[in-house]
Amino acid sequence: MKREEKLQVIENLVEKFSTFDCFYLVDAMGLTVEQVNKFRKSCAQQNIVYQVAKNTLIQKALERSEKCAPYATSFSTILKGFSGILFSRDSGRAPGKMLKAFLEAEKLNLPVLKGASIHGDLFIGVEHLDVLSNLKSKEEILGDIMGLLKAPITNVMSPVQSGQRRLMGVVKTLAQASA
Repeated sequence: MKREEKLQVIENLVEKFSTFDCFYLVDAMGLTVEQVNKFRKSCAQQNIVYQVAKNTLIQKALERSEKCAPYATSFSTILKGFSGILFSRDSGRAPGKMLKAFLEAEKLNLPVLKGASIHGDLFIGVEHLDVLSNLKSKEEILGDIMGLLKAPITNVMSPVQSGQRRLMGVVKTLAQASA
């Protein structure tokens, strides 16, 4: 690969690291061509961008990206062997969920999760796959918060509305009795 091509790959990766809030680093070494094609198809179906690059180019792109530079050294420890990157725009859960489903459907132990960055939080190691695949999206968390905020108001208003109905019933009964 010529120097110009390497610089182009680095710039492309820097742009993706800056654009996407969530990415996973995986090791898919050992997959057959057919399995890699299935994996890429699974990624495309979930709106996940899958890119393979040399570790040194990934490391340089992490260092040059303003968003990723603070934790580029943390990723340097896992950038060994084969590395692929899963970029997700929608949620931090999507790549983990897709990866876990692919592993179960194909009855494989590859690709292996090396690490992930979800909105700036780092997860290093395969042991985090279960946690990552169950993360809630931003919208789900906001919905939970809204439900929690709404619950006390509902708990106060229900008895008030119930008492209002009872009082109206008593008034109506009294009005009918006096008539």
